[in-house]
Amino acid sequence: MTRTGFLDPDRLLPAGRKQRRIARDLYDRVRDLPIVSPHGHTDPRWFAENRPFADPASLFLTPDHYVLRMLHSRGVSYDDLGVPRRDGAAVAAPRDAWRRLCANWHLFLGTPSRLWVEHSLSQFFGIDEPLSAANADAVYGAIDRRLNDPDLLPRAILARANVEVIATTEFALDGLVHHQALAADGLIGKVRTTYRPDDVTDPDSPGFADRLKTLAELTGEDTSNWDGLINAHRKRREIFRTHGATATDHGVPTALTLDLDPGARQALLDAALAGTLDHAGAEAFRGQMLTEMAALAVEDGMIMQIHAGSRRNTDPMLMAERGANMGADISGPTDYVRALQPRLARFGNAGGFRLILFTLDETVYARELAPMAGYWSSLVLGPPWWFHDSPNGIRRFLDAVVETAGYYNLAGFNDDTRALLSIPARHDVWRREVARFLSGLVAEHRLSAASAGDLAVHLSYQAAKDAYRL
Repeated sequence: MTRTGFLDPDRLLPAGRKQRRIARDLYDRVRDLPIVSPHGHTDPRWFAENRPFADPASLFLTPDHYVLRMLHSRGVSYDDLGVPRRDGAAVAAPRDAWRRLCANWHLFLGTPSRLWVEHSLSQFFGIDEPLSAANADAVYGAIDRRLNDPDLLPRAILARANVEVIATTEFALDGLVHHQALAADGLIGKVRTTYRPDDVTDPDSPGFADRLKTLAELTGEDTSNWDGLINAHRKRREIFRTHGATATDHGVPTALTLDLDPGARQALLDAALAGTLDHAGAEAFRGQMLTEMAALAVEDGMIMQIHAGSRRNTDPMLMAERGANMGADISGPTDYVRALQPRLARFGNAGGFRLILFTLDETVYARELAPMAGYWSSLVLGPPWWFHDSPNGIRRFLDAVVETAGYYNLAGFNDDTRALLSIPARHDVWRREVARFLSGLVAEHRLSAASAGDLAVHLSYQAAKDAYRL
């Protein structure tokens, strides 16, 4: 199953010969750098238990919501893709789900998903031809025969991909049992957790009041009192830091922040516990909590990430049948200047505070985010996220922000993925696009070759380490 030239060595690099030569030189400087993966959603159980993956579908298909949503858009059911149901009803066997993926592989022409999957198949399994209905069983068998090999165990995959550090993301109430196992094996630092408190900061989430009771039990704090609630977060953040966390993550529908007086804060909490908050009240609660999380970050030095603008789980039937993060999230317009003003007014110039912003609204890159990062010392721009961590998305991002924000107010790259084998593929796309972008500036004599080389290394490796204090 080998075909010469399947993955062209010059993929994504400029078409013109002069600029392509420059881009090749830049890419050669960064292609083999260690991977820093400071934010993502891989399962810590993989690294703690270090067991073989069950089958090709569980490696490439069922954890990848990019792949699932595309197939669903063309009428392929989640049952036929083998995605587990909450009610335990039968779904397609892994081999049948794989056949369905291969038969529909043409749907991914020109998409980043195709780049990532084909890169992974080539790098880890030596499979160098496109998936198809004709080769589905042969490819499945080739992968399946290898899954028990020592070099395809999760920890070995990290080593083969030259991953220097990887951060997972856990909710505030998570017991961190897998990170405890990693700590026992001396792997905290290589694998780190990230504190994501959305489960106890979003009053719209089902069971919110019960989770605040659990938070109280975990911390010994009265979470029906605003000060007690914040101190409970303080204690949980400390536990997460002992398991390698240097960052927090906040997935919010908007970037709104507020700075309310103590009485108004308590009134929001009382209503949240009583289940009487309306839409505006829930938004106000989240906005005040974002400001509180910034205050805690000033205290403990953890990096704060905001991922704003996703309308999550928009398909209620899918949510009911299979749960969250299955591909039904849709982006929307997001305001940052006005929304973040209360927080930045308090902490924008605070020494040691760092806020990394991500957006799904590309219209704000040049208009809002780049000027903000070009002024506030606390603010750093995260790379293109979710629907935009693609070749064209990366090109649009760099073109829109660097003239105003510069290069050293960027957080480098993070892959933000649940699909383990896609990590090196995603970083490779970023590095190729960085080389492409910088090569154009060198070709136009706007940047020296030496400066471009330094920037390529910074954006591909050091920027993420600096941004996340790793």
